[in-house]
Amino acid sequence: MDNSNTKSPSLLGAVRSASWSIGLTQEELARVESTVIERRFAPGSLVCRKGEPVEYWYGVIEGLLKLSSDAESGKTASLTGVPPGGWFGEGSLLKSEIRRYDGVALRDSRMALMPRQTFLWLLDHSISFNRYLLTQLNERLGQFICLLESERLLDTDARVARCVATLFNPVLYPGLSRKLAVSQEELGYLTGISRQRVNRSLKILQDAGYLSVAYGGITILNLDGLRKLGS
Repeated sequence: MDNSNTKSPSLLGAVRSASWSIGLTQEELARVESTVIERRFAPGSLVCRKGEPVEYWYGVIEGLLKLSSDAESGKTASLTGVPPGGWFGEGSLLKSEIRRYDGVALRDSRMALMPRQTFLWLLDHSISFNRYLLTQLNERLGQFICLLESERLLDTDARVARCVATLFNPVLYPGLSRKLAVSQEELGYLTGISRQRVNRSLKILQDAGYLSVAYGGITILNLDGLRKLGS
């Protein structure tokens, strides 16, 4: 993990292109840029750990993350994946609680970290940032309701479809095209399903015209259909 505080062009670009920064004043944006830092994480390493104090708001510049929670029994609940352009952790920052999940890098990942003090300062000074958070939290709530429905009511193929669809959420992960570099192994980690079973589901979804699978990536052909599959 690289703890360098260097403000790389890609870090500043990730900040300036983020949905939450569009309505900031020059003063507000300057404060963010002066305090945000960049860190790199190797595959399998913890970006943030369950039970620790929440010190940062996290944005994915490059890579792919899995948010999950492990029980004492050894069971793991995969909550969601976060592709490039996604920011997470605002709920824990707002509630001033310890983190309730792990963030794990599934591949080499570059992260933007906004300190808690800067996040809270924006809450106090920026109306546009508050409006963004309302939309973000509402979208996140809908995402987890969908996840709960998926886990309890849907078959495996529909669960894989919903998982893929969540990675293409234009509100939570703006700027993504209809093609995402994600492997079947990574989808297995996100869904809690074996890679072999994910492979089978993707073939079924491809034959049905929902997506196209190529080496190292997926192209979405019918995003609305993926979201509604099994409903």
